[in-house]
Amino acid sequence: MKSTWRWFGPDDPVSLEKIVQAGATGIVSSLHHIATGEAWPRTEILKRKQEIEAAGLEWSVVESVPLSNDLKKMTGDWQRHLENYKESVRNLADAGICVVCYNFMPVVDWTRTNLLYKLKNQSHALRFDLSDFAAYDVFILERTNADQDYPEAVLDRARERIAAMGPEQREALERNIIAGLPGGEGSYDRDSIRQEIEAFIALGVEGFRDNLFHFLREVIPVAESVGVRMCIHPDDPPFSLFGLPRIVSTAEDARKLLAEVPSTSNGLTLCAGSFGARGDNDLEGMVREFGPHIHFVHLRNVTREADGSFYEAEHLGGDNDMVGLIRALLDEERDRSSAGRPDAHIPMRPDHGHLMADEFGQEGTNPGYSYVGRLKGLAELHGVLHTLTVLRQS
Repeated sequence: MKSTWRWFGPDDPVSLEKIVQAGATGIVSSLHHIATGEAWPRTEILKRKQEIEAAGLEWSVVESVPLSNDLKKMTGDWQRHLENYKESVRNLADAGICVVCYNFMPVVDWTRTNLLYKLKNQSHALRFDLSDFAAYDVFILERTNADQDYPEAVLDRARERIAAMGPEQREALERNIIAGLPGGEGSYDRDSIRQEIEAFIALGVEGFRDNLFHFLREVIPVAESVGVRMCIHPDDPPFSLFGLPRIVSTAEDARKLLAEVPSTSNGLTLCAGSFGARGDNDLEGMVREFGPHIHFVHLRNVTREADGSFYEAEHLGGDNDMVGLIRALLDEERDRSSAGRPDAHIPMRPDHGHLMADEFGQEGTNPGYSYVGRLKGLAELHGVLHTLTVLRQS
């Protein structure tokens, strides 16, 4: 597997020099300064690529070329945004960057309720707590009929939580949920997020899926013609939030979108932490079924709770069998090598890391993207990869 590292560009507190020292050989990056819906100019792509290559690294994966809400809803300026998206894909191909990660999550991108969840070893992890989320949705945002989307036991805990929160705690919860996390696109206030939620709910699950399929039918042929492999990221978390339709949460969802436009260019980002937040997603089985379409891998683990809550565990801890998953991915790489595929080595990155050591309390650290936590995670993953590779050769 190809070891990569997410870098948010020149303003990222983690320098390219430190990334080289961590043992990564590829970079996962995006042009966050280009407004969502606008085309990525060749000059800006090449500028970023040259910055990365000057450090002795390669730009392996784009994460992400984001889709605007207009494009996801097929409203407003969506047709111009669609043509701009195609142009961005062509321009990336011209620059030799051929793996593009994207997502089709409505309104909110990846979502957590607690960015500093203290673990037993005193490091801090990201956490999604369903009761805290319900407390925000029902009692702070006051979304219409929100209480109908939660079990009574969750609502009871939500009432207790909201009653115990002071103004600062409520503001922090709202900030975590709707102000946008690293790599997400945009932020909201209460009025604007209510409006977007209502618009997406009106589409319904199948209406929203139809919009994704339209996007695929338009973009995948372009990607295929220029040698780009598109890889959709699953919903994070992989279930409905705010009553919204979520359509990339399960193996069945993946099966449908891959069948809609059969092409190697129509692929998946296998995010172990996102798909793995559902106990009914068999990660190793998904690799065996969808392997030829897996173009990018996020290796992250979670500890799940009965109500759907979870926290981000050690990379080799948690509820998902990381060793078994990596073994399955190595099997897929072996099959690709035997078939002569040029993309036999799948790019992976250590997805998120705990906040620990001297980084705790430092300003500017992106939630989930500490240096030391990801350095630790990548080293552990390298250990697994090396061991499995040696065992195969013996």
